[in-house]
Amino acid sequence: MKTRLLFVLCMLAFALTAVAQEHWIATWAASPQAASFNFPLPKQATASPKVEAPTPKPSAQGNQPSPFALPPNVNNQTVRLIVHTSLGGTRARIQLSNAYGTGPLTVGAAHIALRAKGSAIIPQSDRVLTFSGSTSFVIPPGAPVASDPLDFPVPQHGDMVISLYIAGDPTSPTVHLTGLHTTYISKPGDFTKAEEIIDATMTQSWYWISEVDVMAPGDAGTIVAFGDSITDGATSTPDTDRSWPSQLAERLAANKAAKNVAIVNQGISGNRLLADGAGVSALARFDRDVIAQPGVRWLIVLEGINDIGMSTMMGGAGVSADDLIAAHKQMIERAHMHGIKAIGATLLPYGGATYATEKGEAIRQALNQWIRTSKAYDAVIDFDAKLRDPQNPSQLNSAYFINDHLHPNDAGYKLMAEAVDLSFFK
Repeated sequence: MKTRLLFVLCMLAFALTAVAQEHWIATWAASPQAASFNFPLPKQATASPKVEAPTPKPSAQGNQPSPFALPPNVNNQTVRLIVHTSLGGTRARIQLSNAYGTGPLTVGAAHIALRAKGSAIIPQSDRVLTFSGSTSFVIPPGAPVASDPLDFPVPQHGDMVISLYIAGDPTSPTVHLTGLHTTYISKPGDFTKAEEIIDATMTQSWYWISEVDVMAPGDAGTIVAFGDSITDGATSTPDTDRSWPSQLAERLAANKAAKNVAIVNQGISGNRLLADGAGVSALARFDRDVIAQPGVRWLIVLEGINDIGMSTMMGGAGVSADDLIAAHKQMIERAHMHGIKAIGATLLPYGGATYATEKGEAIRQALNQWIRTSKAYDAVIDFDAKLRDPQNPSQLNSAYFINDHLHPNDAGYKLMAEAVDLSFFK
């Protein structure tokens, strides 16, 4: 009897130790948004600021995507999503979000696979995803769900395919608008098991998928890159993973001391610190997009240029440097409360951009000076110094930006990734 009891206790201790040693981290993420939004326009503008979804243009391969178009509706169709991981492993789970759904979202089936090419999967890698043990499930409005963990060869810096069959009309999909990866939407029906989505409608937004987690070594951790379109990678080449967080992920993987460091991109194009617009404000989404990420150990903040530009463009009092500094202090404090090291990044020059003003430039300079010298952040990345024009420091170097004088090109994003000191993440 004593021997049997001792055996049971040993097995229980072993099981509890195994559970305690499970270490999940986020290897990919995208911040959820509503599928429509309003942008403020200058006072002289008379057109309605409401953005409407465009009519897709057909082609021989289906409907070609636009990286800045609002996504088409989904009704009794399969959505095939491509996500590019940072850290790999042998077990995976995904998270879906119905954060902006006005009603319940019915998912009839969900699959995960490795990508071959285009919408095609590697058939032998295909796995059925379950949620609380069920292959079909309903997500209440406003809620997230996590899949059951499963054995799956999560690649390091590779493409995973997530296929969701949406039964019925979700009315208001939760998306990430600037996905910059082609998403394939099928004709009506469940094609989650299909090797390829034939004659698909294509967009460059992600639907409902908010996170991919991987079981990782105990010393692994995740960096959250938190910001606006410049972090989102809005002007990088689609389907090439050329945003600065993606290019930083490549540097981390090549560095022996940082080989177990993942990075997730929680940028939202058009996002602001203090006001809603394209996505809720950074302060409002901070807990969801930073604190709640499994395994997060570091935070990089690059945010504030849209607050400056939008407020000065609209006239009136606008925001001040003190307003933005107070917001940064809040994020630092909230990160530190959860043991997360906070790294501040200086705002890039924006002289020549549509919403650039002398007043806005003075605010940008004041905020950057505070980031550099206050020692409030645990470390600083000086993107401004790296990308500015030496002859005209209020503007980006012409070799590293697109025509809007605001957003970097692929080479500019690469330079940003190279500006990050990898010793931060030892």
